[in-house]
Amino acid sequence: MTKDEILKEIKCVMVDAMGVDEDEVVSGALLKADLGVESIDYLDIIFRLEKVFGIKIPRNELAPGEEVFSNPEFADKSKGKFTKEGLAELKRRMPFANFSKFEKNPRWDRLDDIYNVQLLVDYVYLRLETKPVLSK
Repeated sequence: MTKDEILKEIKCVMVDAMGVDEDEVVSGALLKADLGVESIDYLDIIFRLEKVFGIKIPRNELAPGEEVFSNPEFADKSKGKFTKEGLAELKRRMPFANFSKFEKNPRWDRLDDIYNVQLLVDYVYLRLETKPVLSK
């Protein structure tokens, strides 16, 4: 599948899951701030992506995981920021994410800013290219 084909399917998923208008689901739309995705919604979206694309999305693959936040090498709790090593770990765990803006000020409370529609497109594209696909 091309990224444009993946985007088209993700638009359908977001419209069905979130009740947003299709024209709101653009590459740069932030999942939380622009489309209103909340914690519980992520589970529904992940389930729908797995079903539509025939892939399995392992727990914590789209998110850094608690062990990154709790590791003092990766997270400076006193500043609420990821360390240089922590940012490198995020990039290693999430090669499909664009951290270019986030890395200028890697505060935990800004992590939602990397979660946009394009991240989902890039993630699904990478999974379809590199991982075995489940039978539908």
